[in-house]
Amino acid sequence: MTDYCRLARKALHTYLSTSETLELDQRSGAAAGCFVSLHTREGDLRGCIGTIQPRYFDLFDEIVENAIAAGTRDPRFPPVTVEELATLKLDVSVLKQPEPVNDTSELDPQRYGVIIRNGRRRGVLLPNLDGINSVDEQLAITRRKAGIGETEPIEINRFEVEKFAEPVS
Repeated sequence: MTDYCRLARKALHTYLSTSETLELDQRSGAAAGCFVSLHTREGDLRGCIGTIQPRYFDLFDEIVENAIAAGTRDPRFPPVTVEELATLKLDVSVLKQPEPVNDTSELDPQRYGVIIRNGRRRGVLLPNLDGINSVDEQLAITRRKAGIGETEPIEINRFEVEKFAEPVS
């Protein structure tokens, strides 16, 4: 359903053009966490922000807020311009409910994203990312994102996503 991608693009375009949040006239009828990712034509990440658990009662609101945040508040990148948005590809990953992992043998970086935690530090990594082919790589990257050392104990949760991507033009 590229409708999620169209909604994300429209929300970000509206915000970049007017500084206003897109007003929605319909609802999805569901609540879920989601991530909105922006990529260059070459496939490089240009922004990605999301929520593990829903902050809003409706997924459409979640997509709108995360699209705006991915384009304007990802601390790794400068804000996207309205002109640049036309050159970017968007995707939306809708998260299924996270579940605890008792052993790393229950992980598969192609199928499951991970949430790791040590005290107040937490890291999240989506599944099926280019260049991440093993559980060890997935956990190492997530540890770095969270600022958790490689020997520190962690709690691990896994989750699946339903990914929606704009067609490559």
